[in-house]
Amino acid sequence: MSAMKKTFITVAGNIGSGKSSLTSLLGKKFGWTPYYESVEDNPYLADFYGDMKRWSFHLQIYFLSHRFQTHKKIVESSGSVIQDRSIYEDAEIFARNLYEIGNMTQRDYDNYVALYAVMMEFLRPPDLMVYLKASIPTLQKQIAKRGRQYEQSIPAEYLQQLNGHYEKWIANYRLGKLLVIESDGLDFVHNEADLASVEQRITGAL
Repeated sequence: MSAMKKTFITVAGNIGSGKSSLTSLLGKKFGWTPYYESVEDNPYLADFYGDMKRWSFHLQIYFLSHRFQTHKKIVESSGSVIQDRSIYEDAEIFARNLYEIGNMTQRDYDNYVALYAVMMEFLRPPDLMVYLKASIPTLQKQIAKRGRQYEQSIPAEYLQQLNGHYEKWIANYRLGKLLVIESDGLDFVHNEADLASVEQRITGAL
């Protein structure tokens, strides 16, 4: 697999769907360089979960800027790459949801969307988008297991709203190849058979 031409894969999915774990495992397996979402060093994330209305625009602009830089770096790199979450999710899922539930003003959202549209003109889409589709109980279980304090208060309703936006986005995704993996009941971290199954589906899709 590593001898093939350069491959750019993105793993998409809701909070707690297993994106980071799968990115790490596939990176090691195939020798792909992993790029992760900026979480631990994010200066707005904890504040955002404490007051979404106050910090939503700041957080989304931070993510958009970081993701644009990462995406540009990926496209310009010479080797194969796997990315944890895409720039498309920032706009199509998270910013849109914050606006629709009243946690981002019309003015801020319009500004955000205009900036996102300009960025899209400069970015080549990934060769394969892998969407980890998970139910709310699965997401909640994974969120509790990884123990990030600021995530423990995320309401089930918020996760459900995000899932709804993911379904709409995936149904209309036309930028490249798409692979949807139902992750309920899968444990690719501890079960080698589950990981092998996911690997086969991804290499098949490529």
